[in-house]
Amino acid sequence: MHGLLLAAALQVAASGAEARVAALNEARRLVNAGKPDAAVETLRTLPAGDPQAALLRGVAHYHANHPVQAIEALAPAVPKLPEGSLERREAVQVLGLASYLAGRIADAIPYLEQTRLWAEGNPELSYVLGMAYVQTRQADKARATWARSFGVPPASAAAHLLAAQMMVRAELDELADAELKQALALDPRLPRASFLLGQTALFRGRLDEAVALFKRELDVNPGDAMSFYRLGDAYTRQLKWDDALAALQKSVWINPYFSGPYILLGKTYMKKGDAVAAEGMLRQAIGYDPNNKAAHYMLGQLLQQAGRTEEAKRELDTAERLQAPTDR
Repeated sequence: MHGLLLAAALQVAASGAEARVAALNEARRLVNAGKPDAAVETLRTLPAGDPQAALLRGVAHYHANHPVQAIEALAPAVPKLPEGSLERREAVQVLGLASYLAGRIADAIPYLEQTRLWAEGNPELSYVLGMAYVQTRQADKARATWARSFGVPPASAAAHLLAAQMMVRAELDELADAELKQALALDPRLPRASFLLGQTALFRGRLDEAVALFKRELDVNPGDAMSFYRLGDAYTRQLKWDDALAALQKSVWINPYFSGPYILLGKTYMKKGDAVAAEGMLRQAIGYDPNNKAAHYMLGQLLQQAGRTEEAKRELDTAERLQAPTDR
């Protein structure tokens, strides 16, 4: 009798184990197929304390863009997974990425640092870890991380420039300025460094400083269309229309496919009283960027002044429907 009971118990356990493995395999298949929500549903039958199920539950939530749920699944599971196993590495990596996406930047860093030990060449990891460092004001670590990713020495002018560009992207201009000044101290003729400093000065309204920095950039990088564009931008803000015209024309000569200089050329020609040239520039801008609100709005104003009411209304209505472009 006892033997029959034992056999039955073993059979139930075996069928339960098979069902567990089947659910885990199906969840992994669904995650790999881009169906993370379906994977979560598949795992509902497995206990929360099952570390393999918790791993896949966390991975699925991460891919479904549910970072908080991913953290809740993975954080208690990590210590239960074998040290050095692929499962534990995956859990640590996803936990770090999910913590970053959830805005828990300081919590993310230790997990991302662990991941770096076995995934040094992973570009996504380098980007996220560097951004996590910079958002926690660890500029030196951020620079070293990006320097490794880009293959440059961490203390070089190039490393400082790369770090600054990433900091600008994160809208941390003060940190970026410090990196750029260190880059220029190491290499005064380093391209892009003066340009980036000039952009910050321009956006903060320090126009004389911006003009000087853009000119310095053009001394070392004379074919840079963006430097001519931003120099022209600074001149328009100073109401120096002739200087603006010269800079903006050079920008479009070098790169005729960017709408920004054409918009400023349209504004400049309007201020100089040349409505025909202004209209031509604004229509060129719209040709390259049909969804640019500023170009449609300025063209609408110009047409309104010329008494072309229906055309003006069409442009102004279009401008109202569009979102304002970002300046960066």
